[in-house]
Amino acid sequence: MNIIKWVGVIIAILCISAGIIFYVIQYIGAFRFRYVLTRMHAAAIGDTLGGGLILLGTIILNGFDMASAKLIFIIVFYWLTSPVAAHMVARLEVMSKKNMEECCPVEDAEDIKEDAS
Repeated sequence: MNIIKWVGVIIAILCISAGIIFYVIQYIGAFRFRYVLTRMHAAAIGDTLGGGLILLGTIILNGFDMASAKLIFIIVFYWLTSPVAAHMVARLEVMSKKNMEECCPVEDAEDIKEDAS
C-alpha cells in the first residue's frame, strides 16, 4: 500500500471516530439535559455532524465511485432535512407550552442590552 492510501485511511478513521464522538455527545445530551429544547439542540447537532462525518469517512475509505456519489447525495439530503425537522419539533414545543418562561428560563434581548450599557 502506498503512502497516499495510508493517508486516506487515516483521514477516514479520523472522520468516522469524530462522527462517533458526536453521536456519543448527542446521547449524553439527550439524557442529561433537563428541557426539551436543549435536548433537541444536542440531538440535532449529533445527527447532522455525526452522520455527516461517518458518511464522509466511508466515502474516503471506499474511494470515489457511484456509491460514493450516492452517499454525497445522502449527506446533502441529511444536512438539509435534519435541521428543518428539529426546528419544526422545537417550534411545536414552543407553541404548545402556555408558560414557556417557567420551564425554560429565557432572557429577553432588551434586558441583555440594558445590562451591557
